[in-house]
Amino acid sequence: MTQSKAQSGSRSYRRVAAAVDAVCAVAADFDATTLDEVVLAIAAERKRMIEIADADLGPGVCGQRRFYPDKDVIVLATALPSREHTLAHELGHIVFDHEGAPAPEVTLEAGDDLIAYMLSQRAHQQIVDDGADEQAEWEAETFAAMLMTRLRVFNNRGAGVSVLRFDEALG
Repeated sequence: MTQSKAQSGSRSYRRVAAAVDAVCAVAADFDATTLDEVVLAIAAERKRMIEIADADLGPGVCGQRRFYPDKDVIVLATALPSREHTLAHELGHIVFDHEGAPAPEVTLEAGDDLIAYMLSQRAHQQIVDDGADEQAEWEAETFAAMLMTRLRVFNNRGAGVSVLRFDEALG
């Protein structure tokens, strides 16, 4: 399911839609109809744990994906306007196997002022402005929007798993 790193600079809605289709197929196999269940299903499919944690993150930072040798951790800011969207966005980074700094490299012992600076909106914007990171952010954001739409649709149409199977049959 995680085919490759972010492709060099080309934005492809088809690539993102295919990833959402694959995630929804896995969700159907695991009878997962909520986003938290989808995350667990993806973890089981990948045979790699995905943990969800809450933390106080810096200004302008809603979530982070942290990579450890044996698991991925999605950290969500404690006061989010949309927990599900941020969770879906971070799941997108995992599904697309976007590069990120391994956790030991980003968990330096630092004071609150240094951490706030590092995670400030300015630092975040610099990351987004970089080519590969911009592509990765676009993919994750587009993935989140498409996945959340699919989850809303099949949860509003009745029994989620039967709708997933029906949608699979229609292609």
